[in-house]
Amino acid sequence: MQSNLPPSPRLARPGTVYLVGAGPGAPDLLTLRALRLLQSADVVVHDSLVLPEMYADLSARCIDAGKRSGDHGLGQQGIHALLIDLARQCNAVVRLKGGDPYVLGRGSEEALALAEAGVPCEVVPGVSSSLAAPLLAGIPLTHRGVADSFCVVSAHPQHEGQRPAIPPFEPRRTLVILMGVHTLPHWLPQLRALGYPGDLPIAFLMHASWPQARAWQSTLATCEADIAVHKLSAPAVAVIGNVVALRGHLPQEQP
Repeated sequence: MQSNLPPSPRLARPGTVYLVGAGPGAPDLLTLRALRLLQSADVVVHDSLVLPEMYADLSARCIDAGKRSGDHGLGQQGIHALLIDLARQCNAVVRLKGGDPYVLGRGSEEALALAEAGVPCEVVPGVSSSLAAPLLAGIPLTHRGVADSFCVVSAHPQHEGQRPAIPPFEPRRTLVILMGVHTLPHWLPQLRALGYPGDLPIAFLMHASWPQARAWQSTLATCEADIAVHKLSAPAVAVIGNVVALRGHLPQEQP
């Protein structure tokens, strides 16, 4: 059978920044385009949501620009300035971002900053953890007769005091909350006020696709009390809805 893959590698060009989605973290979940750009880049500016194995053996100079809980490192404006400066030095720059660059990853902010500075930029899609984490844990976001839609929400609002944009309860919708481990006491009461029932299943999916991946299942009524017993850690995805009950009946990734 003849291969349909492109006949030649897609090489990173000097003076260009590539916003590359790294997927949920595991190196073998990179897209083929992302891999070729990484292999031909001069500099890789990566965040903290990718395994080091993804960039450890590259010939490129690697810069850690990851934001962690309580430590925002360079800050977003600093990252913008770094990318612009590196490109103006005629480097081929890969900005390696966990998941997909435009799904709650501030990739569009970086793309706008590069455009305003006149720096060429290309964006490479990646598999968002909002999609990959439930799938790898055996949870379908949609399932005929159970859920026909899903909503992805960040638990980290942009402004102090702002609540996450959580929609009212709909039994046929799955809710996916990103970055919600440490903020659960803030958004859980909001769910209850919006009509989410206490017996609704919830799953916390930690370190999806990583060797230390874990999944923990509970209900909205009991998860806050149970959370003290289970050592939850970021990065984690919360999946809320009736589809969570299908976990255990579908294939799951084996760490």
